Amino acid sequence: MNDVNRRIIGQFREQGGRVGGHFEGARLLLLHTVGRRSGRARVNPLVYAVDGASFLVCGSSRGAEIDPAWVANVAAMREVTVEVGDRVLRATPTVVRHASPDWERLYGIWSASWPDSAEYETRTTRRFPVVRLEPVPAQGSGT
Repeated sequence: MNDVNRRIIGQFREQGGRVGGHFEGARLLLLHTVGRRSGRARVNPLVYAVDGASFLVCGSSRGAEIDPAWVANVAAMREVTVEVGDRVLRATPTVVRHASPDWERLYGIWSASWPDSAEYETRTTRRFPVVRLEPVPAQGSGT
């Protein structure tokens, strides 16, 4: 994990999910994954949007030519942990790629929530995968 992410994660946890700087005012969550090859626990701060009860995050990697490693890690997992505000919850991830009929709608929701996405798109011809994170009902909640 780089120093920038460490700082953002620390600030996120200290301030109940709010951070300053470039991400001030943005909806940010912390996605916990396990490296598919390394087996190491990973935490990634990501801008998110909401689609019904689900959270949407995007593998934009700020417009890099390849997907960020967390996308492949999520694709290999049946369940992930997500920190949103001061809540910690489990979620079922679904990686939605450009070939999916849902991609355009979901990417549209995410990109409308994060203005920097337009700039990211200018840096690559790659279509960014969207990951839908559907919260798993807590045991004993009856839902």
